Amino acid sequence: MKTRILAAALVASTVVCAMPAAAQVNGVAVTDPAIALAGSQALQTGFSQIATTFASVRTQLETLQTQRAGLVRQFDTNNDGQISDTEEAAAQANTAAMQQIQGVEAQINQVQQPIAAARVYVVEQLLMQYNTALQQVVSQNNVQLVLNPSSVVYLGNSVDITDKVTAALNTLVPAVSTAVPAGWQPQRQSVAVYQEVSDVLLAAAQQQAAAQQQAAPTQPVQGR
Repeated sequence: MKTRILAAALVASTVVCAMPAAAQVNGVAVTDPAIALAGSQALQTGFSQIATTFASVRTQLETLQTQRAGLVRQFDTNNDGQISDTEEAAAQANTAAMQQIQGVEAQINQVQQPIAAARVYVVEQLLMQYNTALQQVVSQNNVQLVLNPSSVVYLGNSVDITDKVTAALNTLVPAVSTAVPAGWQPQRQSVAVYQEVSDVLLAAAQQQAAAQQQAAPTQPVQGR
């Protein structure tokens, strides 16, 4: 179920498959707020606009991340792409190298702040209408109880209303602003949901990349 929704989260215009109201089992349904927001048109468009606005910042950020990776890689003595406990202990003992890494990390945090703030602002605007969207779906489908998928042992696609909540959000919030107002401070819930949305989009991107890699034709080995 979640794989199907995650794959749709990267699509700017989410295709919603309507299900009959009777599909809910005895008035019980499930929905994942982070996936509902991640699949919304307003969030997809907003994040795309932010990527364009901060293109130069993203380039700087990628450079810093590459620099950090290079500094950390020097402690990967067995070249397995991971830092073991022994290697980490050796890194901690190298004060000069650790100061370098911490300095780059501080730069990364500073550079990515405006990008993160803009994205959290997008999420917060959608969150303001999430309960309204959910209530619309609940009323239209005679739902009496809504659960989060993480608290359910087993469920079928027929009880999932996440796509419907996304469709309601698309109607209620067709667009959002990406310009963060002066003095704006995000709500704690907005930051928490933003982290969950980021995880959803990352998982979707990884699944898409894996699918593309599997679909790529294998190059034939050229004979002599």
